[in-house]
Amino acid sequence: MDKILIRGTRPLEGRVRISGAKNAALPIIAACLLSPGEHCLQGIPRLRDIQTIRNIMTGMGTAFRETDDGLVVDTSNLCEYEAPYDLVRTMRASILLLGPLLARLGRARISLPGGCAIGARPVNLHLKALVAMGADMHLDRGYIHAQAERLQGAQVFFDIPTVTGTENIMMAAVRAHGRTVLKNAAREPEVCDLADMLRTMGARIEGDGTDTITVEGVQELAPARHDVIPDRIEAGTFMIATAMTGGDVHIEGSRPEHLSAVIEKLQTAGAKLEPEENGIHIRGPEIPLAVDIQTMPFPGFPTDLQAQFMAFMSVARGSSIIKETVFENRFIHVSELKRMGADIEIDGHQALVRGRDHLLSAPVMATDLRASASLILAGLVAEGGITEVRRIYHLDRGYEALEKKFQRLGADIWREKA
Repeated sequence: MDKILIRGTRPLEGRVRISGAKNAALPIIAACLLSPGEHCLQGIPRLRDIQTIRNIMTGMGTAFRETDDGLVVDTSNLCEYEAPYDLVRTMRASILLLGPLLARLGRARISLPGGCAIGARPVNLHLKALVAMGADMHLDRGYIHAQAERLQGAQVFFDIPTVTGTENIMMAAVRAHGRTVLKNAAREPEVCDLADMLRTMGARIEGDGTDTITVEGVQELAPARHDVIPDRIEAGTFMIATAMTGGDVHIEGSRPEHLSAVIEKLQTAGAKLEPEENGIHIRGPEIPLAVDIQTMPFPGFPTDLQAQFMAFMSVARGSSIIKETVFENRFIHVSELKRMGADIEIDGHQALVRGRDHLLSAPVMATDLRASASLILAGLVAEGGITEVRRIYHLDRGYEALEKKFQRLGADIWREKA
């Protein structure tokens, strides 16, 4: 098992290129199941979660090969409809295979998913929508069993906006009979990227990017070529890291329109940000100022950057309130930040962060994907020696070669075997 070590207090400087978005790549790879043939995908990041969905789909008869042009996904020989527990347990996003399998094969058997321990993310909204579309659904010994000769268009209302739920039902609906209308749908850029991919395959989708998405089902789809959008969470992580260290970094490949809420908060904290032709230029403040945030579905402040921003506020001047409204257990990184000297008090779904002049190096343990990033960011500004971050297998689920990218920006950071 690997660990990451950081000797802090160096400002980040230079250029960094953002990888393709994990949260866009996963549903787009799953969408390849909707049509037999060779799909060519560009911008797929090399991550543990990507390998997991490849392993699951390989067991179903899908073939993958790397080419100079991208990742080729050949779904011509799809022959299985089961996603087994041993693979699914490591990644919640494997539920995204349910909709495409039902749409193409008329059946699916998917283990209830696992993943990071950041709170319950129930799949009941997915199942309720598929039942409304005519699927016969039941749970047995930890597996979802679903069957439908052909799904039927329906009116679907999500009790809360759900990204994977919106994506799953959108994929199921593209080959359903008739029209499906998704109300209170998620508006995230990753949903729009999936819709773009599906339209390239021949789907008829309107309204993505709003809270109402309309899908007119078609009989067949065709293989597609698609370039995955850049990862806004990785871009936001580098933006926050640059602001924390008082650095000066050009973040290439990022899309400012995907991070407007984060940019506004960083500017309020004193950072200077300027959009560029292919990204954004950020210069960190000499002394950051405390800023309150509240996580919200897009276009609000993303929950996936809350832990990183909390690390930033730990060294800001003043006190800030961080309110988490998306996941109930997403403050489990707080105890590790406090080991590094952070002054944080939790009261229900909000945290009071009193900024300090500096943090102190310490051995810490990652508890989930974004918490691991927050601890690395804290290590970049910690004084007094080396910060050691253990259990970084979480990090490798969602960041491509993060420590190497920080090295190229001048950080004293490296990976070792634990």
